[in-house]
Amino acid sequence: MKRALVTLLLATASPAFAEDATAPALAEARELLARDNPQAALARVRDLDATDPRVRLVAGVAHYHAGDATAAVATLTPLVATLAKGTPERREAVQVLGLSNYLAGHLIAARPLLEETREWAKDTLEFNQILGNVYIETQKPDGARECFARAYGVAADSAAAHLLAAQMMIRVEQEAMAEAELKQALAKDPKLPQVHLLLGQQALFRGRLEEALTLTRQELDVNPGNAMAWAQLGDAYSRQQRWDEATAALQKSIWINPYYSAPYILLGRAYMKKNQPSTAEGMLRRALSYDPNNKSAHYLLGQVLQRLGREDEARREMDTAATLQDQVER
Repeated sequence: MKRALVTLLLATASPAFAEDATAPALAEARELLARDNPQAALARVRDLDATDPRVRLVAGVAHYHAGDATAAVATLTPLVATLAKGTPERREAVQVLGLSNYLAGHLIAARPLLEETREWAKDTLEFNQILGNVYIETQKPDGARECFARAYGVAADSAAAHLLAAQMMIRVEQEAMAEAELKQALAKDPKLPQVHLLLGQQALFRGRLEEALTLTRQELDVNPGNAMAWAQLGDAYSRQQRWDEATAALQKSIWINPYYSAPYILLGRAYMKKNQPSTAEGMLRRALSYDPNNKSAHYLLGQVLQRLGREDEARREMDTAATLQDQVER
């Protein structure tokens, strides 16, 4: 998973440098970092004694802010063990090394460093998001749930916490872990919105259509105004080629939320199967008004236009779909 650079360090006290000949240069480098100029900060410390832990710390922080997580890890790893626990210097080195390992994809190495950072930064929103993701990707669901519960202000053992953790797990394609969290949420609160929807979504993706239909209907029993649930119900009916039921569900979805392209695409397919190509064309053009680069909508519209005998327009839509497919493959 690609990770964006966390540009702001978590709040800690600034390390205090001993007053000697190196201190002014380090202070200048810190000022350059504060002005978001890490390359200049690196240049300022380049000629200083690299064995000085103060210089190594500033250089590691500068590498991190410059987006070079690998250099930050190489610079800070040998330093951390030499710093006394509880000092501002260690706190800064540990948190930056933990974040750098995270950005570099070294999640096992990042976890204990971020857990140490948690001792003084557990209420920092961004930190809980990062550590929660690390726990997910290192198969520690209980830790992940605790982080997201803290970030969102719910009890760690609540149904809401299980739901939040599951949603984060789905984002990083940890479906099996997410399903376990959703089932625990359901056991604790059978009427919690979104739980049946997400379980139904997983069943739908795995081709378990009757299970998907049952779960999605249960979501609608809890929240009949959920446009996504109506769209999901229509999708499941479409896969069973139950076109009349699919059309009714999808129409309800767009009445609630007319600005989401997926139900229009599914309606386009349904009306084409029901031999209503003109209506299908209208649905697909509405989908493209909200999502102009949707290759499925262009391809289906091309098929509809072929059926209507408008070959030139159909060819243009097919060509557009092929171009969008090529862009995805690149």
